[in-house]
Amino acid sequence: MTGLQDRLTPEQVEEFGREMDAIRQRIVADLGAEDVQYIQNVIKAQRALEVAGRGLLFAGFFPPAWIAGVGALSLSKILDNMEIGHNVMHGQYDWTRDPALSSRRFEWDTVAPAENWRHSHNYIHHTYTNILDKDRDIGYGVLRMDPDQRWHPYYLGNPVYAALLAVFFQWGVMLHDLEFDRIVKGERSWASTKEVRARMVRKAARQVGKDYALFPLLTGPLAPLTLLGNATANLTRNLWAFAIIFCGHFPADVESFTEEETENETRGQWYLRQILGSANITGGPLFHILTGNLSHQIEHHLFPDIPARRYPQIAGEVRAICAKYGLPYHTGPLHRQLFSVARKIVKLALPWNGRPSERESATLGGGERAAAA
Repeated sequence: MTGLQDRLTPEQVEEFGREMDAIRQRIVADLGAEDVQYIQNVIKAQRALEVAGRGLLFAGFFPPAWIAGVGALSLSKILDNMEIGHNVMHGQYDWTRDPALSSRRFEWDTVAPAENWRHSHNYIHHTYTNILDKDRDIGYGVLRMDPDQRWHPYYLGNPVYAALLAVFFQWGVMLHDLEFDRIVKGERSWASTKEVRARMVRKAARQVGKDYALFPLLTGPLAPLTLLGNATANLTRNLWAFAIIFCGHFPADVESFTEEETENETRGQWYLRQILGSANITGGPLFHILTGNLSHQIEHHLFPDIPARRYPQIAGEVRAICAKYGLPYHTGPLHRQLFSVARKIVKLALPWNGRPSERESATLGGGERAAAA
């Protein structure tokens, strides 16, 4: 693996992997009542915020009540998606045997069906993290987020597409598993997406009906204000989720890899790829909770099925091990990571911003990317 082997010898890579395994084994052995109590407390807080938000919207004619209601509902949706839904569906609490915390049974408050998400995110993204033409989270099929993606005039709209994806992020996530770009290129048939589409339609219908019909109608003459409040809460959640996810995956120093580089990958090499392909966001305890601890994206990519509340506990140790081996540990405040991501989105909209074309003729994945030296 050219890019990975340049950093460590094969022996160092495997020793690095053993140190990562040791962290994982120690945390798994320590899981218990405190972890269960934590996630149950977060669930209680999320439900209380939703009840408070819905209730305050019944008094939406009073502006402070409407604002407070939208704020509470926004926080509820953020907690449901980030710290609860995302983490529970990763199997972080399957060891509890609690049906309410089962990765297979959980459904979250968003239009994206959980079953589709478990395939596109848990399997595809976390298996092939930052491997071009394998990890579909690189650009989500609509953005150019890596210089090794072959430029096309379409990408001149990169900043516009990114802004639209941020605003409608839950819908972008819903459509992600459809792989529409592959359908356009003839790599996947429309008929093969029948079950995926059926789940999307059912889930979207329930979500739209709940947020934009049922709850507004329950508030009678305040229905327009309630509908606006629900839309604002969804928008807030969308923008927040987009910002956190993109800051964990696409700042300037985060690296990508080719399929050839990751062929016959060992456990140690897989760990190394997670380190090089992720970035953290600094902040306080409440900030980390609201990000679902995806502000510790490095630790999440290393240990996706360990309860996310544990990531802050091991972050210092992971960083120290990286320093020991001379590996980068990308981290920074939200504003700096956001600026880095925004700069990359704009930069990669332009045709001259790519890697040297030494191997440009060797394209992979139906010509979507020109491999670069």
